[in-house]
Amino acid sequence: MDIYIDADACPVKAEIYRVAERYRLKVFVVANAYINVPRDPRIERVVVSDGFDAADDWIVERAGPDDIVVTADIPLADRSLRKGASVIGSNGVPFTSSSIGMAMANRELMSNLRAMGEITGGPRPMAPRDRSRFLSALDEAVQRHLRRRAALE
Repeated sequence: MDIYIDADACPVKAEIYRVAERYRLKVFVVANAYINVPRDPRIERVVVSDGFDAADDWIVERAGPDDIVVTADIPLADRSLRKGASVIGSNGVPFTSSSIGMAMANRELMSNLRAMGEITGGPRPMAPRDRSRFLSALDEAVQRHLRRRAALE
């Protein structure tokens, strides 16, 4: 089981590193630019080209049913789910096959509203409860994967 981080704007990297250390998991920190990562052999920095969706493409090519993807990017979440990976938003809300359609539709609606000048600004800042929710969701996803692996053995 590996964790893939869409890292360019991920506000919960430190939390991911803590969970990964606890479970001794490999983490791929994927970004279009150099990002500092802890000196740990299980944490690998991956710098991709600055091409459109280069980080997303790298993650989708490698993530599979035993992996966890952390992203706020809804199209990447959709692509990762189709590969069978578990996907958690950086706000701690998991993306699922039953929720991704609504998330994609909402993304399209918000994009259209922004294009018309109706909405400005970005997402609200991370609150402590968001970090707590994220840690719980990530720990739950890891536990679910470990139980599934144990049941197969």
